[in-house]
Amino acid sequence: MTAKFDRYERSYREEVERSIAFAGVGIDVFTEAKAAALLRLVGNRLGDPAEVRALDVGCGPGETDAYLVPELAELHGVDVSSGVLDAARKRNPGVSYRVYEGDRLPYDDGSFDVAFAICVIHHVPPDRWPSFAVELARVVRPGGLAVLVEHNPLNPLTRLAVARCAFDDDAVLLGAGAAQRLLREAGLARVESRYIVFHPFRSPLLRRLDHALGRVPLGAQYLCVGEPA
Repeated sequence: MTAKFDRYERSYREEVERSIAFAGVGIDVFTEAKAAALLRLVGNRLGDPAEVRALDVGCGPGETDAYLVPELAELHGVDVSSGVLDAARKRNPGVSYRVYEGDRLPYDDGSFDVAFAICVIHHVPPDRWPSFAVELARVVRPGGLAVLVEHNPLNPLTRLAVARCAFDDDAVLLGAGAAQRLLREAGLARVESRYIVFHPFRSPLLRRLDHALGRVPLGAQYLCVGEPA
């Protein structure tokens, strides 16, 4: 996986843009929507995001981090690809980035208020999903949040975008129910999920509608969250 994503150090955005061209908007609209959903979750469950220390697991070239770093007290990121981390550091100099091997995260237990992985686990071999979830949970303090954001396999346009994306050729999509089971089996409590990204627009009104539709399984992606005891 490391060598694979190193190949997309300079072309990551272009490849995603090509895969979602049918939507008529660019990557930033969807990235901003996911960041907004994550920040809303943090605000609702933990309070002011400006007091939160967070970890982005599988951060890639830092696309989502660009929207998060101004809102959080502290943001760290890890990835298995040193090439995409070079791009992330250039884009987000205020974030602390580290390479890791894809197994044990290089942080102590309970180091973060929030640890999240956005569209990462579908690149992880399914037999390693449980250990991935355990590691995500391990680095979160009791009462904090471990979050998975993933493609919704029930949405046909999401499936089309994945099929058109060169670096998603190994993707194994998992539904929200499977993600909930992973977090519960990792020892997390208050596990729940909601669907996000129902439309390709930046309208605040439609964002509120997006949130209201969270239980409808048609969003392009979903967010699944649990709390360490």
